[in-house]
Amino acid sequence: MPVITVSGTMGSGAREIAYLAASRLGLDFVDHEILTRAAQSLGVSVAAVEQRDERLATLGERLASLLRNFLERSAMAAGDPALGPEGLGIILSRTYADVARGRSPTQTGAPTERPAGPPFGEAEPADLDERRYIRTITGVIEALAEGGNVVLLGRGSPIILRDRPGTLHVLAMAPLDLRVQRVALREEISVEEARRRAQEVDRGRAAFHRKFFKVDADDPSLFDLVVHTRRLSFEAGAELVALAARALEGQPV
Repeated sequence: MPVITVSGTMGSGAREIAYLAASRLGLDFVDHEILTRAAQSLGVSVAAVEQRDERLATLGERLASLLRNFLERSAMAAGDPALGPEGLGIILSRTYADVARGRSPTQTGAPTERPAGPPFGEAEPADLDERRYIRTITGVIEALAEGGNVVLLGRGSPIILRDRPGTLHVLAMAPLDLRVQRVALREEISVEEARRRAQEVDRGRAAFHRKFFKVDADDPSLFDLVVHTRRLSFEAGAELVALAARALEGQPV
């Protein structure tokens, strides 16, 4: 199966479509939260994981193994010496807005589960911290794609992998008012709060793509398939993604 990237604004259905398409195709679904949790689990040795199951049966274990290998390759290639397991976890936990504004999670006021001490990159120039972030996220996305059989949600994955053969890039879209209604229902918050959150995430996502990739995050020319969920259900959108993925692989649809 091809590697699939799915992007979209908050409430557009990108996450739901990505998850459902992965289920239909028997692929791994990887989003921001899953990657962050995998990075935070790197205290377990690869040998201990392999003793439990040589196939690295669970997604979390496979991702942790992939991230360990990524760190080891970076070190062997004279990569950033400060990029250890803790640093990787911090980098991957950043939101679009945090990165676009050059802020670490400790500067946002959000609680963290990291040990007390100076935050990663706090005393370093912003441009160095930004270079570290984009180099790391690019390396992780490319490593995930090399493993194959994966649906990746956001994080610039369609731009990072745009020249990779056999990769399907999908954009989910929906009008703002509909997205706000979905967010309010999902998060059990007021419509006003849902609108504030959606617009804040939209701005962060747009700034992230402009700053690091010099593109419009929702430019249709960057994608192979655009799914508008104003009238199409998430299930129908996922089926379209599955059909396109099978066609890309030359399988009967």
